[in-house]
This record gives sequence, structure tokens and C-alpha cells, in this order.
Amino acid sequence: MFGVTAALDPETTVVTLAFVGTGVALGTISGLIPGLHANNMALLLAGVAAELPGPPRLVAAAMLAAGVVHTFLDVVPMLALGVPDAAMAAGTLPGHRLVLQGRGHEALRLSALGSGLAVALAVPLAVPVTRLMTALYPHIAASLPVVLLGTAALLVLTESTPTAALAGAGCFCASAALGVLTLDIDPAAPLAAGGMLAPLFAGLFGAPVLVEAANGSGIPTQDDPTVALSKPATSLVAGVGTLAGAVVGYVPGISAAVAATVALLALPGRTGARGFVVAISGVNTANTVFALFALVALGAPRTGVLVAVDRVGAPVALGLWLPAVGVAACVGALAVPVIGDRYLRLVDRLDYTRLSVATLALLVVVAFLFGGVVGVGAFAAATALGLVPPQFRARRVHLMGVLVGPLALL
Repeated sequence: MFGVTAALDPETTVVTLAFVGTGVALGTISGLIPGLHANNMALLLAGVAAELPGPPRLVAAAMLAAGVVHTFLDVVPMLALGVPDAAMAAGTLPGHRLVLQGRGHEALRLSALGSGLAVALAVPLAVPVTRLMTALYPHIAASLPVVLLGTAALLVLTESTPTAALAGAGCFCASAALGVLTLDIDPAAPLAAGGMLAPLFAGLFGAPVLVEAANGSGIPTQDDPTVALSKPATSLVAGVGTLAGAVVGYVPGISAAVAATVALLALPGRTGARGFVVAISGVNTANTVFALFALVALGAPRTGVLVAVDRVGAPVALGLWLPAVGVAACVGALAVPVIGDRYLRLVDRLDYTRLSVATLALLVVVAFLFGGVVGVGAFAAATALGLVPPQFRARRVHLMGVLVGPLALL
């Protein structure tokens, strides 16, 4: 199924590392900008790919490196500001809980461990899992609405109280309706890679946290970075997150947030917010690896980064792309604590109310750039809906109905 050959040429290696380094830099930038997803950066890069010097396979390697580094660093603004990208959306509340307890430095390291272990596990598992999923995919595709709605029902039924379950069901239906009304819109946006996902996710999962935080006292002083979750528990959660990432890589509509929530329900005992940070980081990063193999095996790009890779028209080069993913993962694992610690200290010194308002303004700009005037309207509606779940102590993950609902109705 996968033919991989290895060869080493010094000049080619230097050029390849230059492309991968460029991708790492782009992924670092996109990961640290609140509300900006690696998919948007990748699609922007794909739009000018034909003008870039170098072979398409190296441009594709740069895109993959950007996507991988982003999956490591997107936790930083999520923890410091509460503004996630689409993939990390439902991780906002558990991650923020750790920051409010003064455990932000620990949360950064938990995320780096989750992502790093996921790459280490996903690469050797990719071929057997791909063979299995290739065999199962026709059956999954035939019953996709049942799979998606069944997953949504499981999340509702496992809420802590009947009131939360009812609120979760209502939020799922409302977000699904919002998705049906807006996702197919082709907005007149300033950016050619525009679309409605960025405004919707910024509104559903980013802006509500900022609105809630605007009247708060900011984040407390963060304690030491010691990881309190045991090594066996961390490894177990990361392993489950990796397998959940395989599901995300092959099954459309199952997001990292949904997969991480369901995966943790299957674990014995409770790992709390720490386990969720490890799991969702693992799902998010493992998805990049498994989605790459899904592109090769099924010819179906499952992430925005791989849509961009597919648009470049590069021949499949797993022997190049997998090492690029590995290099990017090593850089990302090191960058999370180094950059994240400084990010948290910077936020701690700023006026949190002004910072929240400024970040909200930035999200409005992002919504306009990717969705135009319609995008700003969708952002406002999504923000109003995103404020609802915490009022009933329900999980924000139900708002992923914005994607699950429209897919289930196809």
C-alpha cells in the first residue's frame, strides 16, 4: 500500500530542511495568533504555491510541517487567552481551569507530552490502522449519519445532570442549524482562502470565554511546571488520544474535541482537566499523521492542510513527508514550554480586561478577513450561542453540531 524509499543527498537535505524550517516558522506564527487555524495558513500558501520556487513535494512538506507545529503551539493562546482554533475548541474550558488554578505551566507541558507521544505512537501505527480503516471505511461511509448522531447522543447522555443534558441537546441543535444556514455560503471576503469556519469557531468557542473574562481579575500567578498526572496515566491517555486521532483522520465530522471527549469516557477512573489537555492535544496531532495516510490510501484529504497539499499536485512522497513531520514534532515539543511560559508571563503582566477586549477585536477582524460582512454577522450569532452551555454547566463540545449536523443531513 505504501512504497517508501530512503536516500540521502547533502544538497537535497539542506534544501528540504529549508522548506521544512519555513513551514515550522509559519506553523509557529499561526499557532500563536488567537483564532487563526493552520488550515487557513495552509490554504493561503496553497493559493500562491504555483508561484513559489521549488518542487511541489517540498512545498507540501513545508505545509505539513506548518500543520504539525501548529497542533503543538495552538494550546498556548488557548490557555493564556481562552481563544482556540477549530481543532482545539472544546479544550478551552478544561485547559483554562488549570490556568485559573495557577497550573498553566503544567498544562503546557501536558499538552506537549500529549502531542509528542501521539506522534511517536501514530507513525508506527499508521500502516496497520490505515489497512483496517480502509477495509471499514465503506461501511462507515454508508452509515455516517448514524455514526455522527450516535456520537452526539452519547455526549448528551453522559452530561452530569438532566438540565445539562437538555441544554447540551438544545445547543447541538442550535449550532447544527447555524451550520446549515452558513457553511455553504461563499462569502465576499478580503482573503481568497476565506470561508465561514473561522468566524463560526471564533464565535462559538473563542469570543464567549473572552466575554466572560473581560470582567474578571485576569489569570493568577502560575506555579511551578511539575506535571501532577502520573506517567502511566499520561501514557494511557495519550495512547487513547492517538487512537481517537485515527478516527478523526478517517471519519469526516468527528472533530478532535469530540473524539477526545468520547475517548476519556472510555478510560477507567477520572483524569480530569489534565487528562483532557493530554487527550485533545494527542488527538489533534495524531490526526495530522493519520490524515496523511488517509490521503494516500483513500485519496481523500481530511484536514485543511491536506486539502492544500492535495491542491499543490505533488506526487506522494512519504519518505520525505514523514521525516518532515518528525522534525516539526520535535521542534513543536520544545517550543511549547519555551514560548508558552513566556506567553503566560506576558499575559500576567497585562491588564486582562483590555487584553480580552483587544483580542475580541482581533477575532472580529479575523471574521471579516475570512468571511466578510456575512462572516462578522455569523461571528456575532455564534458568540451569543457560545455563551449558553456554561450557564447550564454543559460541555461546550455540543457546539460542534455546527459541523456534525450539516454532515449528518447530507
